[in-house]
Amino acid sequence: MPAQTGPLPAISFEFFPAKSEKAAATLLENAKTLAAFGPQFMSVTYGAGGSTRDRTLATLKDMVRETGAPMAGHLTCVGASKEDVNAVAQAYWDAGVKHIVALRGDPPPSAGGVYEPHPEGYAGAVDLVRGLKEIAPFEISVAAYPETHPAALSPQSDLEHLRAKIDAGADRALTQFFFEADTFLRFRDGAAAIGIERPIVPGILPVGSAAQAWKFADMCGANVPKWMRDLFDGLDETPQARAFVAATIADRLCQTLKAEGVEQFHFYTLNHADTASALCRLLGRRPI
Repeated sequence: MPAQTGPLPAISFEFFPAKSEKAAATLLENAKTLAAFGPQFMSVTYGAGGSTRDRTLATLKDMVRETGAPMAGHLTCVGASKEDVNAVAQAYWDAGVKHIVALRGDPPPSAGGVYEPHPEGYAGAVDLVRGLKEIAPFEISVAAYPETHPAALSPQSDLEHLRAKIDAGADRALTQFFFEADTFLRFRDGAAAIGIERPIVPGILPVGSAAQAWKFADMCGANVPKWMRDLFDGLDETPQARAFVAATIADRLCQTLKAEGVEQFHFYTLNHADTASALCRLLGRRPI
């Protein structure tokens, strides 16, 4: 492989709270493995309607203590009052978590997919970003959708909404995962055309279980190209071969984006370290 040239890209990793003590111990070991690559931050997700509130905070505290990496806590405003949301944000700050991934959150199934703000809550992500900035000088990341949020009226309105979140005080946008470089590059061009100057960081999902990845894609509206479905067909029965193919495909995507000037990558780890570690090495990063 040719020697890496130029500055190394910045990296970050996303995890979700474990559901058992055994899984939590494994998660922490994987987080420590990835923290050795010097991430810009590592984030922990927040369950629908705050369902993982306590586990998210506990996981963040463990990672702050054990990894030494800067941590980011996800926070949604769906189904919660401002008082409740602000209390979580303050708990993050008190725990040493100075970075929040601010999200509106998905409406509960009982709402039939229609979002309704809590009567005493934040109206949405734009309002949430503004509110968080009033609590403390948080670093704030927000979500972006290269293939358009499913509830958006149009791709252009979705970009305008992203700009509103940036204008409200967000420091960067982290994208939903995608599988083809042109998907991100077109989105980045569209964002630049309407004056978005903050970093837009591509979210990369290395495929673990293909069946699970395609399910995730269907849920969030991410296109899985036919060539990719064909490539992974039957590989869930051969995990070692699947892992090799997954790392190869994700690396090709990252290298293409890097050649187009992308300087940061956000990896959806699904709480595993192996493929993310391999991708970091292929990007020229080494554990410290």
